[in-house]
Amino acid sequence: MPISGTSAAEIAGSVRDLIASGELAPRDPLPPVRALAEELGVNRNTVASAYRQLVTAGEAVTRGRGGTVVAGVPQLASEGAWFGGRLTDLASGNPDPRLLPDTLRALHRSKYRPALYGAPSVDERLASWAVARHSPDVGSSDFRVVVTYGAVDATERLLNAYLTRGDAVAVEDPCFLASIGTLRLNGLRTVAVAVDEQGMRPNALRAALESGVRAVVCTPRAHNPTGVSMTAERAAELRTVLADHPQVLVIEDDHFWAVSRASYHRVTAPGSTRWALVRSMSKFLGPDLRLAVVACDEETATRLETRLNTGSTWVSGLLQHAAHALLTDPEVTALTARARETYVQRSTLLLDRLAERGIGVPDGYRPDGLNVWIPLEAPARPVTDALARRGWATQPGDLFTAGTSAAQALRVTTSTLTEEQAVQFTDDLAEVLRRPGRY
Repeated sequence: MPISGTSAAEIAGSVRDLIASGELAPRDPLPPVRALAEELGVNRNTVASAYRQLVTAGEAVTRGRGGTVVAGVPQLASEGAWFGGRLTDLASGNPDPRLLPDTLRALHRSKYRPALYGAPSVDERLASWAVARHSPDVGSSDFRVVVTYGAVDATERLLNAYLTRGDAVAVEDPCFLASIGTLRLNGLRTVAVAVDEQGMRPNALRAALESGVRAVVCTPRAHNPTGVSMTAERAAELRTVLADHPQVLVIEDDHFWAVSRASYHRVTAPGSTRWALVRSMSKFLGPDLRLAVVACDEETATRLETRLNTGSTWVSGLLQHAAHALLTDPEVTALTARARETYVQRSTLLLDRLAERGIGVPDGYRPDGLNVWIPLEAPARPVTDALARRGWATQPGDLFTAGTSAAQALRVTTSTLTEEQAVQFTDDLAEVLRRPGRY
């Protein structure tokens, strides 16, 4: 069945019908605008408008000179990939399970009263804890707390609360994998902002804002994948840049807050009207807890709550109760402090072994978080493949590219690294790098 219609809406509807029936498959090209306009006897602008509607609806994608093609479900990389076999996992980005508390034990020691329909969407005790915890960091009491199913869920809901398909979002480059996936799945355009040893570069952020981005997603500390944290000076520079664009949504993904060795320095400018500080529980209470606390302005809180409370999608009261029980347990507080020190020791262990073998990392580089970023002078994929043959699972840097550049680096997860593994891994990496072209 050929494409039909005389208006943009009719033409777009005809294409959607062909996609639904299977006559057009993912990656099939749509006819050139001029050719289809001549065939249908309509103005070229009508066809162009129809194609824009299809792109906005996520049914098609534009590839510049490659024309417009039918969209498919994006194939997205994700954290926590299981490599299996006998590979030692230095790739998944997971915390050390031995440094996570026993959630069931905490629940057994506390009293939980089942929540019913119409109950408050945020556990009152968790809300009180969160307000007290966030007030010093946001520098104001003029905010509200919302609870989401993790930081990724929070970011997606926040972006969709204000943006529509085709809008542009500034993100770090390299970037957290989930952020890249969230933007692609929701049809948002990525504007890459380069990162250095102190975080987002102010000039790059300014250029992104001047290009018309409607939101900025940034990591104030323990940036994934590089591990860098913003200094007070860099955060101040970014606040100055953002102050000229108060209407832009600013999302700070402070995912590693509880186990970070770096201080938090706020990026959001005082005059920003749309902002959110997102703090996940995944890295220190456990990824399966699926919970994040979001401190945000009144309007953003209302929009976020509306998206969470429609139907039956509020965050489980049982999860919120468990989180509060863990957050206020002295034993868990002590375990979190031990985790913070342990992760620092393990990343330092790898950095020291790399230095011994002459494998370069920037001077003064002391990553925070669960990963170490190792720059390479050669393409990363052959290196990761060679390391896999030697029993090591690592991630190539270009996987985290938010823009068009290809980061030649390795991301190595150090959360469970032992001294013996550090020695053997750096020996193998040094051998691989000494034999270029023979990986």
